[in-house]
Amino acid sequence: MQPQQLIILGGGTAGWICANLLALALPANWQISLLESPQIGTIGVGEGATPQLRLLFEKLGLAETNWMPQCHATYKTGIRFQGWSTKAGFDHYFHPFPSAIDDETAKGCYFNGVLRRKGMAADAHPDSYFLASQLAQLRRLPLSDTAPFALDYAYHFDAGLLGKLLQQQAVSRGVTHLVNQVSQVRLTPGGDIASLHCVDGLTLAGDFFVDCSGFHGRLLQQALAEPFISYADNLFNNAAVAIATPVGQQPRPQTTATAMQYGWRWHIPLTSRVGNGYVYSQHYISADQAETELRRELGLLDADISTRHLQMKVGRVANSWQRNCLAVGLAQGFIEPLEATALLLVQETVNRFIQHWQAGQPAAGARQAFNQYINGRFDGIRDYIVCHYKVNSRTDTEYWRANAANQQLSDSLQQLLAVWHSGEALSDELRRQQIGQHYPLLSWQCLLSGYGIFPDAASLKPLPPQLQRYHAGHIASQLQQLVKQHFPQQMTTG
Repeated sequence: MQPQQLIILGGGTAGWICANLLALALPANWQISLLESPQIGTIGVGEGATPQLRLLFEKLGLAETNWMPQCHATYKTGIRFQGWSTKAGFDHYFHPFPSAIDDETAKGCYFNGVLRRKGMAADAHPDSYFLASQLAQLRRLPLSDTAPFALDYAYHFDAGLLGKLLQQQAVSRGVTHLVNQVSQVRLTPGGDIASLHCVDGLTLAGDFFVDCSGFHGRLLQQALAEPFISYADNLFNNAAVAIATPVGQQPRPQTTATAMQYGWRWHIPLTSRVGNGYVYSQHYISADQAETELRRELGLLDADISTRHLQMKVGRVANSWQRNCLAVGLAQGFIEPLEATALLLVQETVNRFIQHWQAGQPAAGARQAFNQYINGRFDGIRDYIVCHYKVNSRTDTEYWRANAANQQLSDSLQQLLAVWHSGEALSDELRRQQIGQHYPLLSWQCLLSGYGIFPDAASLKPLPPQLQRYHAGHIASQLQQLVKQHFPQQMTTG
């Protein structure tokens, strides 16, 4: 077997995830090199993830007791949304990561949600029905030696430290790490990428290239001229400002997403600090105004604490795999960080690519099937995040009014909302559209119920006794007792 060269352009979390997964999957004759610029640091401010990140650490053989202290990591049971709805009783809700026990308790949420949509006074707020929301409320970690069921969870972490840890793992697996600046990308006569040429004369010829060069898209977008499809008509936010604060005394194992005047802010507790940031639209507020608003919310108007300002290019490339180049991470696309899906998309892109690669399919057919799946994944996640803005009930600024009035919705999202308002089964519509793999019924139910997307409370009819099958307070009490019995560890920091 002749040696083959695979070149990854760009480091960061995305680049080193690629390097690790490819090093584990490719045949021994493939030699992997990662080239990163000495002038570009970590672009993203992402400090949270989805439960799929656990699969990466399992593949790498990294125990939580090993990697989490190195990355100042904490556990995450879900996301608490605050202030997105102004409806009485629905000023906040929790988007949980699921557990096996939810298969039973969620029935109450679904059942009462249908009744509420049909105009009956059923308690359909989702927080009472899911174990993860009770874990967060009681500040308990999602760890148990006695629980008779499985529980999913994710992490918060220092993105820079995680990138360094993944770099060490990849190098130990034989990946060559190079630090240099690309000055030119040369193509073959047929249009494939042939080589990368660096400022000091180094030339890297390759058989396949992975573009992890960030928003610049140095290989796929620039060298191969792959079009970029903007999501700006769907998602208005295009900038962020981030600031770190000391850890509080009683953190919760959750990300908190709080609505602001022109966007939202995150609160992410690590063991060493709290990550805070304001994601906003520059069409409605300037960078200086956004920083002032964030500082005011955090009580830091006069504090001498530095901030980071970032620009976001929201959308995706038309196709992530073209010719002999695969784009991953920000070079591939970006959906704003509301649901912390950036690393999920990195993992799914690389793992799906490896599946097609290992299946030995003809190149054109493999690329077509791969791109169709990844594009659907991006668009499906986009729709779920767009829904957060579309169904908001705030009217305090033009930003929120414009989001609620936005008609640039996909046919898929329009149909889902129509089914919800009609009182029909949302589960049937998810199956019909075959989009449950993007976000399942639990997620859609929590979002729409959590915002209180129901008939006006004043018009609700009393709930008939024969339909009083699920009492939210009783279910929440049972879940809390379960938490206290099987999940004794409280979240600590420092």
